[in-house]
Amino acid sequence: MMVNRRRGEISARLDGKDYRLCLTLGALAELESAFATQDINGLVQRFASGQLASRDMAAILGAGLRGGGNDLTDEQVLGMQCDEGVVGFARIVAELLAVTFGEPESAGTANP
Repeated sequence: MMVNRRRGEISARLDGKDYRLCLTLGALAELESAFATQDINGLVQRFASGQLASRDMAAILGAGLRGGGNDLTDEQVLGMQCDEGVVGFARIVAELLAVTFGEPESAGTANP
């Protein structure tokens, strides 16, 4: 599956099938509502905490799957399997957030 990381797309294998995920503007608006944040900065702060519950990860994956053109509910996402288990789900979420918001800067590293 071809994805364009510059557009914030990633691919993930769930339930033995390859999916495209993307946090589109609509997906981000969905997450703002789900996490009761006022804006994108609120989402960034929430995600930067690194403390996400299983339902949080399902909401992010669900929004990303729908943003990638897949018609799946969060409840369906909760029933999906990943070859790497919970670690795999966490890796997918981290990758999706990284391509959407950029890689976190290392502490003490100056930008050129």
